[in-house]
Amino acid sequence: MKRFFLTALLALGVALCYATSPQDSLLIANAKWQTTSENGITLKHAQIVGLYGSTQSISLVEIPRSRQFKFGISGNNGMRKTSQQAMMHGALAAINGTYYNMREGNSVCFYKIGAEVIDSTSMSEFRSRVDGALHIRGGKLQILAWSKEIEQTYKGKRGTVLASGPILITDGTAEEWSEFGQDFILTRHPRSAIFTKRDGTTVLLTVDGRSRGNADGMSIPELAFLAKVLGAEDAINLDGGGSTTLWALGAGIINYPCDNRRYDHEGERSVSNIVYVK
Repeated sequence: MKRFFLTALLALGVALCYATSPQDSLLIANAKWQTTSENGITLKHAQIVGLYGSTQSISLVEIPRSRQFKFGISGNNGMRKTSQQAMMHGALAAINGTYYNMREGNSVCFYKIGAEVIDSTSMSEFRSRVDGALHIRGGKLQILAWSKEIEQTYKGKRGTVLASGPILITDGTAEEWSEFGQDFILTRHPRSAIFTKRDGTTVLLTVDGRSRGNADGMSIPELAFLAKVLGAEDAINLDGGGSTTLWALGAGIINYPCDNRRYDHEGERSVSNIVYVK
């Protein structure tokens, strides 16, 4: 009986953490976005009080579908800040990439450039959060399903693949994450994500956190709901926490990275890899 009670209590807690409301949709839709344009792309930021019963600080970059914009992945060059790696590649905008070993500096997720495998996904990452990947070929970005079995048999020799996760949305429908570690899924953290819209727009999205009253962070279900309301057709979560950084040429750091424990634009952390557009 005791075990049944604890199981039921846990299930109730999970259900409550997954809960969102029509009011949350309205708060997102009616947010007062600070919007600017730089080099043909759109930059937005909003601080939304009351979203999910909290204060949320959200930043994004919208890249319209166009042959002039090319996506790429920078990595395997040691630990560097997102802004530094972006400028090395002449980028217009960039977001931090996937999970990595903070001591060694290497990705702990599959990373392949052409025919060369740089890094593989650790079993702990598969168990805790990795079920997707970014595939960039000819400058075009695509979100793929990923697994241990796919990785072991992957034969693609063109383009770049970088695994991450969890996948948030597929074909306009939010995923289900019960197979992963629920502490990571349900705890509010700073988050980074990429999603694509039906019209071909690609969005780099960050949610700040760890600054009570300014930026409370989001759970994975809350992040998926946000992306869905913003028009996501396919979406994937990237590394978050102190790594969460969004940068744009001419604007600098757009979000409020938390590695310095202050709500400002100065808390950028060095990371293993980034996703950029130029």
